[in-house]
Amino acid sequence: MSARTYLFVPGNRPERFAKALASGADAVVLDLEDAVATQAKRDARDAISRWASAATPAERDRVLVRINDSAADGFAEDLRLLQDAKLSGAMLPKADGADPIRQLAETVAGVRVLALIESARGIAQAHVVATSPAVERLAFGTLDFALDLDLDIADSNESLAYAASRLVLASRIAGLDQPVAGVTPQIEDEPRLLSDLAWARRHGFGAKLCIHPRQIIAVHSALSPSPQELEWARRVLASDAASTGAAQLDGRMIDRPVVLKAQRTLQRDNT
Repeated sequence: MSARTYLFVPGNRPERFAKALASGADAVVLDLEDAVATQAKRDARDAISRWASAATPAERDRVLVRINDSAADGFAEDLRLLQDAKLSGAMLPKADGADPIRQLAETVAGVRVLALIESARGIAQAHVVATSPAVERLAFGTLDFALDLDLDIADSNESLAYAASRLVLASRIAGLDQPVAGVTPQIEDEPRLLSDLAWARRHGFGAKLCIHPRQIIAVHSALSPSPQELEWARRVLASDAASTGAAQLDGRMIDRPVVLKAQRTLQRDNT
């Protein structure tokens, strides 16, 4: 099953690593970029290296490291950390072309890249990024994208709609999982969290970046099909299996798209 939640943890706060892994998040992002001041990045790398040396294979599989972007001073050091610590999950910020992804893939054996698109250039190059070797998924860095274009998204995400659609289409064409929606910075505001997630789902996103453990349960619950949706899906598949010709349910023909939607609905069930 594809990850639904990616929980950020500052890389220089190793006392939070275990708590993040125990939060229920599908994936944990140990952050070396925005969450860590320049003077603390070396300590953060050391903390991640120590954690990796003691982590179980299952824990390592759930962890990505958000490295610094390719133009930053720490990019080469971050690649060396991934290589030496044998960590294969990487979140690449400011992903706006194939070159840094190629460099990642050439340096870190077996690297799996979550490409974070957060600029106008990144949106314009979304297909190039999505089809680059080693990229497993795209994520939308909505806050930095809004800053790049001087957009006000305090009350509404509508100004992000075109860019969001570009990421969804690029992901689909490249055969990637649905992209990951950006963070909701209002930690105490669950209605805003759910509103942001509902908007992202309507536009084709299938997961969300999270900045606090308390956001995890709400996101998982919202992404899970309701009992009514599950019952509908089971009835669709039962009717389709029992029919020797064109099946019907509640007066509506069950064609292939309806059957596929029912199958996807059941695949989203995590109960």
